[in-house]
Amino acid sequence: MKRILLPCVGLALSLISSSAFCADGDVTVNLNATWVVTAAILVFFMQAGFALLEAGSTRAKNSINVMMKNYMDFCLATMVFWAVGYGVMFGEAKTGWFGSSDFFLDGASDHDYILLLFQSMFAATAATIVSGAIAERTKFVSYMIAAILITAIIYPVYGCWAWNTSGWLAQKGFVDFAGSTVVHSVGGWCALAAAIIVGPRLGRFDRDTGQAREIPGHNLSLVALGGFILWMGWFGFNAGSTLSASEKIGGIALNTQLGGCAGALGTLIYCAIFRKPMLLTACVNGSLGGLVAVTAGCASMDPRYAILTGFVAGFIILPSTRLLESFRIDDVVGAIPVHLVCGIWGTLAAGLFYRGDLFNLGRVSTQLVGIGAAAAWAFFGSLILLHLIHLAIGMRVDTSDEQRGLDFTEHHEVGYPEFHQLTQSFK
Repeated sequence: MKRILLPCVGLALSLISSSAFCADGDVTVNLNATWVVTAAILVFFMQAGFALLEAGSTRAKNSINVMMKNYMDFCLATMVFWAVGYGVMFGEAKTGWFGSSDFFLDGASDHDYILLLFQSMFAATAATIVSGAIAERTKFVSYMIAAILITAIIYPVYGCWAWNTSGWLAQKGFVDFAGSTVVHSVGGWCALAAAIIVGPRLGRFDRDTGQAREIPGHNLSLVALGGFILWMGWFGFNAGSTLSASEKIGGIALNTQLGGCAGALGTLIYCAIFRKPMLLTACVNGSLGGLVAVTAGCASMDPRYAILTGFVAGFIILPSTRLLESFRIDDVVGAIPVHLVCGIWGTLAAGLFYRGDLFNLGRVSTQLVGIGAAAAWAFFGSLILLHLIHLAIGMRVDTSDEQRGLDFTEHHEVGYPEFHQLTQSFK
C-alpha cells in the first residue's frame, strides 16, 4: 500500500508546489485558452452534423456530392479566412466598415491565433448554410467559388460591422453575442440569393399549378443524427463565444439547451394546432431554429425568455417554409427558415428581452438596423456575386446530370453502388 500511496502523494505535492510558483494570471490565461480551443473543436464537429443532416435530406444519388461540398467548403473557408477574412473582420478598422490589417496572419500573439482558430469555424458555418439550400442541382466548382467569396467578402465585412470593436454597428450597441445575424442570418441571406439564382429542382413544383411536390430524403436517420451533433456543437458555438472560462458559461449553455428544446416543442405544437403531420425533419429543424434564435441573446437574457425565444422560432419554421414554396423557392433542407428567419427573430428577441432592461425601444431599433444592414449587404451582395459566377461558368448542372445524380456526374463515384447498378440496369 505504501508503494502505491507514496508516489501519489509525491505527485500531488509536486503539482501543488509547481502551481504555487505559477502566477494567477498565467493560470487564468491558460484556462481561457484551453476552453476556447475546446469550444472551437466542438464547433468544428458541427460540420459533421451539417454533412449528415444535408446528406440524409437529399436523394441517394446526391449524397457524395453533399458530403464533398461540406468537406471542401470547410477546408477552403479556413484557408481563405486565415488569408483575407480575419483581417477584414478583426483587423484595424478606422472607418468602422472593414479591417485593413492582419492579413495572412503570421508572427502574431497566441491570443490572435486562438481567436483566428475559433472564428474560422464560424466562417465555415456561414458558408455551409448555403450548401443545403441549393443541394442536388448546383455545380461543385461554382459552389466552391461561391464559398470563397462568402468567406472572403460577405461574411467578414458584416462581421466587422458587428463584432469588431471599431465596427459601426458595435459602436451603436448592437447585440448579437454568438451570431444569430452575423453567422446565421448572413448565411441565410446568401442561401436565399443562391436558391433564387439556381432555381428549383426538376419536378419540385407543378408546371401548371405551381403546387410544391415533396422530394423526400433518402435517410432520415442521418438527419436526426446530424441534428444531435449540431446541437452538441452549439454549446461550443455559444458558450465558447465568451472567449474565457468564466462562470457565465453555465448560464449561456443552459439558455442554449432551453432554446433548442423549446424550438422542437414549438414546431410540435404548431403541427398539433394546424393538424399537420408530426414529421421528424420538422422537429429537428424546429430545435435548430430555436438554437439559432437563442444564439444572439444567450448571454443577456433570462432562461424564461430563452424558452420563449426558442418556442417562437420553432413555431414559425413551417409557415416560413410554406411562404418560400409559394414563391417557388426550393430549399432542400430548410436552411432559409432555420437560419435566416429564426436568426432575424432571435436578433430582435435579444433586444426585446435584454436582462435588466426589457423592451427598450432604443435597443430594439438598433437591432432592427443590424437586421436591415444584414439584408442589404448579404442578400444583394451575394446576389450580385453569385450572378456573376452564373454568367461566367454557370451555377446549375445540366438537366441530364441532375437526373442521373451529382455523385456520378460531378465526382465519378457513388455513395450507394448497388442502387446505382440497379438503376443503370433498367435503362
